[in-house]
Amino acid sequence: MHPCFFGYGSLVNRATHNYVEASRAQLGGWRRRWVHTQDRGIAFLSVVPDSETTIDGLIAEVPNADWLALDEREYGYARISSKGAVKHPRDPATVISHYSVPKETWVDIQNHRIPLSYLDVVVQGYLREFGAAGVSNFFATTDGWETPVLNDRAAPTYPRKQILSAQETALVDQHLALRGCTIVTD
Repeated sequence: MHPCFFGYGSLVNRATHNYVEASRAQLGGWRRRWVHTQDRGIAFLSVVPDSETTIDGLIAEVPNADWLALDEREYGYARISSKGAVKHPRDPATVISHYSVPKETWVDIQNHRIPLSYLDVVVQGYLREFGAAGVSNFFATTDGWETPVLNDRAAPTYPRKQILSAQETALVDQHLALRGCTIVTD
């Protein structure tokens, strides 16, 4: 049995990876948050403990059971055991971990932005996996929407960008408007 990791952002969009054994799952006791660190010039998703919240996502096998390679790819995050916190369809003995940015590395930098090309990928994944209710749940269980959103759709900065349909784009825009998000172009 291979160890697995729980993904709660772009991993939910199966078009962004080749983890063929990915399965829907839920992580209890955590919620998503847009965070900022010195290491990255953008806001990106992390999770923070919250005993009242359960988030949807996918679990996937760690390629070749090589945690070190995955840890390297997920630089800036700490790997945390998800023991007992993940509901999933696999063997109950499956070892699962998730990644969270340590709070002591967060910084309050006003010029960090949420790349819309990244958010589009995440929302597209949630729509495909969990439907419109899953998208609503993603927005409701994610904090940090006061962070400005960089509209980079014309020249996407996210390396695993995807093409969205007009309906998918409208869904993202609708949820951003409902939260009163500030959209910027630079």
